[in-house]
Amino acid sequence: MSQIENMTGRNQSVVSEFLLLGLPLDPDQQPLCYVLFLAMYLATVLGNLLIIMLIRLDPHLHTPMYMFLSNLSFSDLCFSSVTMPKLLHNMQCQVPFIPYADCLTQMYFFLFFGDLESFLLVAMAYDRYVAICFPLHYTTIMSPKFCLSLVVLSWVLTTFHAMLHTLLMAQLWFCEDNVIPHFFCDMSALLKLACSDTQVNELVILIMGGLILVIPFLLILMSYARIVSSIIKVPSARGIRKAFSTCGSHLCVVSLFYGTLIGLYLCPSSNNSAVKETVMAMMYTVVTPMLNPFIYSLRNRDMKGALGRVFRKNVSSFHL
Repeated sequence: MSQIENMTGRNQSVVSEFLLLGLPLDPDQQPLCYVLFLAMYLATVLGNLLIIMLIRLDPHLHTPMYMFLSNLSFSDLCFSSVTMPKLLHNMQCQVPFIPYADCLTQMYFFLFFGDLESFLLVAMAYDRYVAICFPLHYTTIMSPKFCLSLVVLSWVLTTFHAMLHTLLMAQLWFCEDNVIPHFFCDMSALLKLACSDTQVNELVILIMGGLILVIPFLLILMSYARIVSSIIKVPSARGIRKAFSTCGSHLCVVSLFYGTLIGLYLCPSSNNSAVKETVMAMMYTVVTPMLNPFIYSLRNRDMKGALGRVFRKNVSSFHL
């Protein structure tokens, strides 16, 4: 702790670091969970890196859909890396402290890459909607300039949104209590520790959360509803099964991602225990980034073909 004077001239004890309690695990469960989370993180990193590499190396994948997908993979990779390395490190520490500045930095990048994923999921859903419902006009609507504009807009909006919450959080006072019952510097957990008025922060979370989470989620649902409606009109049982299988998988991951985020930040409940909130946070910080490569890419015929072409090319170059 350090002593500084507040604006009224009175001395106040201010937190200079936070204690992350991490996951609510018994000591004998720690080694097994450490190996499990390490394996999940490595699967996330390798899966998303593979997708980025394939899209970059294979000219057949230089299309709008895969441009969005490569950005989503990069976002997933960074989103998971914001929290998982610190979690794994803290599981090996006796006293897992995090400095105040590092805590705000972690919160900023957590918000940044979480928001970026939200916008990219909307762009991908719109891309599939245009491709299936307006196939003859796809190349005209989803022009390279328009797709690049969507990606740039996503990055710009997430930068300002994450910065807004971080600057508002930096205005708060944190006094005696510095224990965060979480495995990362979660915004809602920090607000509960603040000893100054948090009404502005909570109002901004409610307003901006609707724009960043609820509206994108509804747009994705509308896109897939139109896709399903369009496919049902096509008299092809195989096409219908394939479409429902793909859309069902995508919607499961989307619902998991948005459902837990909306439940935690926009519909908080006094009945939510620290354990329940931690488990919900694990769903969108660990599970979703790990599943996205399998759901969106590695089951895809184009991605499998690209993997074969890149592998054969490298083998031929090695022999030459």
